[in-house]
Amino acid sequence: MAPVSLADLVSTLPTNESWGPGTATETMVDGVPYAPYSKGDKLGRMADWTSEGKDRDGRGGRQQYNRNYRDQQVYGAGTSSLFAVQLAEDESSFSVVDNTRASTKTRGFGRGGGTVFRGRGRGGRDQRGGRGTFQRVGGRGGQQNYYDNRGGRGGRGRRFGWKDYDKPQRNRDSSVNIKPDWQMLEEIDFNRLAKLNLETSAGEDIESYGFLYYYDRSYDKPPVKNTERKLNVVDRAAYNVTTSSDPIIQELAEKDEATIFATDNILSMLMCAPRSVYSWDIVIVRQGNKIYLDKRDGSSLDMVTVNENAADAPLEASEGNKDTINNPGALALEATFITHNFANQVVMESETSKLEMTHENPFYNPAEETEPLASKVYKYRRFDLSLEKDEDPLHLIVRTELDAVVKNNISGEDQFLTVKALNEFDHKAQGSGGALDWRTKLTSQRGAVVATEMKNNSCKLARWTAQSILAKADVMKLGFISRATPKSNDRHVVLGVVGYDPRKFADQMNLNLANGWGIVRTIVDMCLKMAEGKYVLVKDPNKPLLRLYEVPAGTFEEGEEDGEPIAEGVEDEE
Repeated sequence: MAPVSLADLVSTLPTNESWGPGTATETMVDGVPYAPYSKGDKLGRMADWTSEGKDRDGRGGRQQYNRNYRDQQVYGAGTSSLFAVQLAEDESSFSVVDNTRASTKTRGFGRGGGTVFRGRGRGGRDQRGGRGTFQRVGGRGGQQNYYDNRGGRGGRGRRFGWKDYDKPQRNRDSSVNIKPDWQMLEEIDFNRLAKLNLETSAGEDIESYGFLYYYDRSYDKPPVKNTERKLNVVDRAAYNVTTSSDPIIQELAEKDEATIFATDNILSMLMCAPRSVYSWDIVIVRQGNKIYLDKRDGSSLDMVTVNENAADAPLEASEGNKDTINNPGALALEATFITHNFANQVVMESETSKLEMTHENPFYNPAEETEPLASKVYKYRRFDLSLEKDEDPLHLIVRTELDAVVKNNISGEDQFLTVKALNEFDHKAQGSGGALDWRTKLTSQRGAVVATEMKNNSCKLARWTAQSILAKADVMKLGFISRATPKSNDRHVVLGVVGYDPRKFADQMNLNLANGWGIVRTIVDMCLKMAEGKYVLVKDPNKPLLRLYEVPAGTFEEGEEDGEPIAEGVEDEE
């Protein structure tokens, strides 16, 4: 083949200025190539160099990328792109399906961890066998719940759980028989009571009666390991006389010292009414311009309730509870005796070292009583419930109680105490409210134990705190008492004693005394507008409301049998 010269090659080149493949004019706009698109396309990225990385399963994975960019389209995606290139499959479109379940160890009581305790028997979920209890104790960030032995769900922060809708409504009986001749005057919902507010002063002391023994500080020390201090039966004479039968209140009423008269036991129930669940009743007597807040003989106000506010409160015998020692009536009777004996046991009885008031106990008659007198001081204190618009002042006198006295470690001054007792019956039984085991948790997790009691016994603790503040007590001592064996309710042990400032304790449990005074003033205003006579304020047994009845003058007098309470909790037969 003859050689081709360079001049021949140059002469064969196109005559136009450019070289290469020919360009179609329909894809040019002012000499710039473009890709056709529809008007419905969304403008996106001209070039997305990170798309491959986002397709990979990293933090968030492919689903995260698709969720974040599902509304964004590449420019010109509405039609077939002229520049589309068929890519070969690569690793980004390949995935491995693993059907094995990964087992991860959870940390007990740690951040986000949890420990599951399984009981025997058939019961909650993921368990084979018979009745039992599931309890999950989680750390920070973990769920805290338990599954009770009926399959329901409960615990701190309890929410609507499995078959809660199918549980029968609790139908409790009223604390007093409502007779046909009683006339209902008012019906007050708890929502209205919660909105009331009345600021009052700290009150003033009028008279003090009785004496106090000094508190035994050895109970404040943590118990020695493997030793338990028994709760003893201490028979001492203690009195809880109703308002109108108190001779001191009768004298103060004759002197016109106040308009309203009450005891701390009755007044605290009225102030903490929105927290109550069980039925109770208060007898209100108006004589002239005086109002007396009374209680019936054998009233439920004298009993100490147990787990009244728990999400799954103890069942009545009529509701199928076959455990005779753990129904509300038996538990209330047990708790009342525990509180009485514990207050007498923690004081050091000594005739030489006791604090005597200016007057003796007004209810004690040594000629008739065979038991020695208990350590008790009755302080009569006056509070001003007047409003700015009132023409005449409205004062209330309340009889408060103190249980012991102790020397301040720094100043050496006497500090007044009220002594109360919380009792544990069986933390695994129905009605325990998810309580912890006090024997193992009281020392290490005291805050959790107290928080659970605040939830399950909100009304009882609020009443005790209000009584301590009304009496102007410096410290409220709470004893933690447990059964020696869960199946026996006649032997108990003292696990520990904790002292609280009543005012700080009220703040912890969100107790607003101004709201309580507002409730008292509202009920008193209703009665002052009515004629002289006898009235009864009854808490509805099944609804959060109060009812005010006008009753005949002879109601609840001696020999009046129809006014006796019917089986409601504290009167149940064991």
